[in-house]
Amino acid sequence: MSRIRAAYYDPDGTKYGIPTFWWRGAPPGYATRRQLRAAGLCPGGQPIAAQILWRGVGGTRTAYLYRVDLARPKRTATPAQLRAVRAALTARRTCPTCRVVRPYCIPRSLGECVDCAYPMEEAA
Repeated sequence: MSRIRAAYYDPDGTKYGIPTFWWRGAPPGYATRRQLRAAGLCPGGQPIAAQILWRGVGGTRTAYLYRVDLARPKRTATPAQLRAVRAALTARRTCPTCRVVRPYCIPRSLGECVDCAYPMEEAA
């Protein structure tokens, strides 16, 4: 075991307070939030079970781990929630000046679509 890995290896949690492992050194049964989400799970209110520490840009980086056996299935959006999100996204793409739904979000700095903000000059 290298010196750097040994500095971050604390499976009992005596040094860091919770079990700590090095990068890619966690035992099976632990997962990050992203790994749980990819598996269709969420932490479900459980406390952080362990952590991974590694040296990165700007100092020591941390990734928190949760127990997979305590994870719950992630919630799915209801049809009403999906409709509300769809309506909100459509509102962001609708120009208040010309009322045209654009294929891009209307820039807040302009307050209207690019065509309304910068009308083309007619060529003579």
